[in-house]
Formats: sequence, C-alpha cells, structure tokens
Amino acid sequence: MFHLQTFGDLRLTETNGEPVRYPIKGLLMMAHIYAGASHEISRHELAQFLWSDVEPELGRLNLRKMLSRIREMDGGRAEIVFDFTATTVRLNRQVVSCDLDVFKAAASPLDRLHAIAELTQRGFIGNIKPATKPIDAWIRTQRDAHALQLRQALLEVLPDVQRPGAARIISSAALQILERNPKDEQVRALLHQLSGGSLIGERLPNDDGQTRVEVKRPEPGQSTEIERPAPLILPRLVLLPPTSKHADAGLALANALIEDVTIELCALRNISIVAPHTAGQIRRDSEKAAVVARHSIAYLLDTRLSEEGLFAQLIYFPTDEIIWANRFAMTRDTLPRQRRLIAQQLTLSVANELAENEEERLRFEANPQAYHSYLVGSSLMSKLTLPHIRRARKAFKQSLSHKPDFSPSFTGLARTFTSEWLVTAQGNNELLHLAEQHALRAIERDPSSAAGHRELGVTKLYLGDVDASVAALDLAEELSPHFADVIYSHADTLVHASRPGDALAKIRKAISLNPIAPDAYLWCAAGASFFLEQYEEAIAYVEAMKDKAPAHRIAAASCAMIGDRKRALSHRQRAESINPVFDVEKWLAIVPFKEHWQKELYREGLLKAGF
Repeated sequence: MFHLQTFGDLRLTETNGEPVRYPIKGLLMMAHIYAGASHEISRHELAQFLWSDVEPELGRLNLRKMLSRIREMDGGRAEIVFDFTATTVRLNRQVVSCDLDVFKAAASPLDRLHAIAELTQRGFIGNIKPATKPIDAWIRTQRDAHALQLRQALLEVLPDVQRPGAARIISSAALQILERNPKDEQVRALLHQLSGGSLIGERLPNDDGQTRVEVKRPEPGQSTEIERPAPLILPRLVLLPPTSKHADAGLALANALIEDVTIELCALRNISIVAPHTAGQIRRDSEKAAVVARHSIAYLLDTRLSEEGLFAQLIYFPTDEIIWANRFAMTRDTLPRQRRLIAQQLTLSVANELAENEEERLRFEANPQAYHSYLVGSSLMSKLTLPHIRRARKAFKQSLSHKPDFSPSFTGLARTFTSEWLVTAQGNNELLHLAEQHALRAIERDPSSAAGHRELGVTKLYLGDVDASVAALDLAEELSPHFADVIYSHADTLVHASRPGDALAKIRKAISLNPIAPDAYLWCAAGASFFLEQYEEAIAYVEAMKDKAPAHRIAAASCAMIGDRKRALSHRQRAESINPVFDVEKWLAIVPFKEHWQKELYREGLLKAGF
C-alpha cells in the first residue's frame, strides 16, 4: 500500500504515487527501522537516534509529539503502517515496500548489478542534512554497506561479461566504485580490461611502480572485503557531458566519447574521477560553481559540440583558469572510426596537463583558510563596483593573514587597485603604484604563474608604459596560452597600443574560451570595435553586458559617432550619474594611447556625446 524511497529524496508515497506527508524525522524513523535487522525499535533507542542533541527526557517528549502528529495528519493510516506500544515502535513491512529491497531481490547477476548500480548512483538519503551525530553515522554506515554490496554484485557478474550490454553496466558500476574509492586496484584493472587495454594505461606508469592487478573472480569462500583507501586526498576531476546549441545526431556519439575518456582516465592513480551520473547532475545544475565546490572538485573538463567539432577545455576550479583547450573534428562520417583515437588524444592531453598543474593544486589545498578567503575575494571581483572591489581587497588581505606568501592573493590585491583606478577615473597614481608593488610580490613568490605577470602588464599599461605592458602580457600568455583572463588583458593592452585589430581578434579568442564572458571582456571588445570605427558592433558589445556601468562612456561616444543622439544622451546621463566629476581632457591626459590618432578619435566621440 505504501512505498518508502530512500535513495535520492527521502519520501513516502501511496501505490498511486500520491505523497504521504510525514515529518522528515518520521521518514528517517521509517528508514531506520526498515534497514534494521528486526521490524521494530525501542522508543528509547529511537529518541536517542533522532534527538541525541537534547536531554533524554526532552528527546522522549519530542518522539511522543512526533508520533501524535503522524497519527493526526495521516487520517488513520498510521495505525496500518505502525504498531505503537508503550515501549516500542513496530513497522508493518506487509504494507510498506522500500527501494532497499533491491539489495535482496532475486535476479540474474547482471540484472541485479544493473538495479543496484541504478539505485546507488542516486545517493542514499541525499536530500537531508543529518541533524544529529547518530543520524550522520547511520547514513555513512548504510552508504558503506551499499558500496560493498555494489562491489560484490560487480564481482559476481564477471562470468556474464560477454553478454550483450554487460560491458556498459559493468563500466558504470566500476566508475561508481572508483569515485568512492580511487585506490580499488582490482576494480580499476577490470575497467581497464573492459576498455580494451587503452594506450593511456600502457603509456602512463603507475605511481607506486607496481604492476597492474589481474582481475579474477574470487574463489568460493574468498573474502571480497573492499580495500580501504590510503589517507591520501586525491584531486577530483569531473568530465561534464557535452552540450550543443542545436539538436544534433552527433551529440549521442559525443556523449559516448566523453564516457570513453572517463574510463581511460580511471587508469591514472593520482586522480579521482567523478562518476558520469554525478557529472550529468552538475551539468544540469544552475549553480554549477556551488555544486563543484561542495563536491571538492579541483578540475572540470567542459565540452561543447558545434558544427566545427567537439571543443574541450580543462579548467582549474580554484583559480578559474583554463589550463588547456582544443577542438576535435567530429564529422558524422569519420566519428565512428575516429572515436577511439580522439578519446585517446583527449585523455593523454588531459592527463599531461593534470600532472603539470599538481604543484599548484597542492599549494592551494595545503592552505585551506587562505584559499577560502582568496575565493571570496575572486568572486567579489566579478562586479566592477567600488563596494565590491573594496570588499574583495579585504578578503585578499585576510587570505594573506593566513599565509603571508600566498601568491594568488597578491595578484588579487593588485587587481583591486587597478580596478579602483579605472572605476573612479580620477588618475590616482598611488593606486597604480600599489598595484605594481603587489604584482611584483606575486611574481617574486611564483615566477612561473601567468597571473602575476598579467597584473604587472595591466598596471604598466595604466602607468603609461605600453611597451612594458605588452611585454609582460606576452610572457603571461606564453606561460598560460589558454588562460582566457590573460588573453583578455593582452587584448586590452593592444587596444591602448594602437593595435585595435589585433586586440579584437585576441578578445574574440578569449570569449571563445570563456563563452559566458565576463562584462570586462565585452567592454574590451567594445573599445577595440570603437577604434576600428565599427560603432554598431561596439554598441552591441556594451548592450550584451550585464552591468553596463563601466561602459556608458564608450557607448555614448559610439552612439554619437553614428548620429544616434537620443541613445548617446541616455548613456552620457548614466555615466554622469555614476561619476559626476568626470572631465574629458583630464581623463584623456591619463589614459595611455600609443598613437595620437586614437586619443583624438575618442575625444571626438566623447565631445559629440556631450561630455
């Protein structure tokens, strides 16, 4: 008559699917009893389980109130589901079924593995934050038990590995197990064999120098106890399934390709791979960054399918840096034959980039407090307003109080000073000298990082040394050729170096690497378009900005140059409301342009707009 769902959302439904509205702790009580060896539990144990954080007498009172509430709201059904006595609560399993029954259901080994894998990938009681230590400990114990049962089911299905569809089911289960325990070498070797002994497995050595484990089905009576992982925190990588703007027949093949790469990367011992089911959930979530942080994921492989092929980029989440990007041709005719080759090329590229980036990851994770404050500051810098900039500066300083030589926070501080100089438009060179000092400190502590050289290049630009700015940003881009923010800064400098054509090409590259482009990218593109006298394009870039406040002047000048006085007036009035003391000649004396024609063109646009 009733069904209790414990995987995914915890809920109780009638056979027709209608939800039964029980309190959360009432559902936890049902799940706890159902998962137990017997059908009943004492009231004392139940009160301790649900309310261990209060005095025992208050816990028993809370239990009585909850049971009374269930009786009242259940319309008499509670007496069918439960048998309440003065000392115990008994669950009538004849009228209640549960998804936990999957673990005991009679089925063929392959069908049983499929059912268990489908169930466990949803996560046991995934929608509830444990309110007490006993609840938390019980959920963890249950998850451990389910993981062991999944592993046992996997080993029992090995004789059926040649059955149609078996490899896919086994691979999915193996990936789940390795996501939970990356040190399970027996399961890793099984997955490696199923993938056909990939090139990555043959070319990349084991971290411990040992040979691979041969997978054998356990002998009768042999223990299948899961090997506990060593106390080593491995970086986590999620491979997000590809997206496409258009319905594309190739999307299914592209998804299969990413599954291939996921399996290939499981040959590595120094990385933990997030299982495809979780990756799919992250892809669909509107708050991806929060979900990635919650799952402690260090790397994302983001993929998109278009008419030009499969575009893949590897992102290092702590700094939001694109550390590698490439495009793979995927035509309908060649993909079936090239799928394996593309998967191997993609896998090797990702593996190599992960190895090169590990030193930086370890530096971040060794200083969690400094890292957290740095992330807070970085998130605030996404908006170019004075309050956000100054709050970000405070966060970066807090980061340095935890670790005085933390290079990323010095680059963050440098960026706050140049951003404040831009937003206030008062020509305060003290801000630029502070930015230069912090950029040099960042470079001194980490000369191989592109970020410090980028901030130095930006500062040199506003100090009027355009050649030094271009040189610093050339080096930054050489150190990190796929770092979109570096490419954006390089483009911005090229605008001021009187090379707007080169600047526009470069900023378009940055936008291609970071398609949901920050406003600063669009502002830069608008500036480059203006100096190419592509005024409509400049206005379009400004219109695409979420916060147009920094770009009202360039928009006003662009509108004025095409004779659109109404829109020019609107943008000018908005710019003046933000900075009522703005002066054209004072600003043009501050802003560095390498060639005189550029300053004259900007003056003409601003004066026509009425500044």
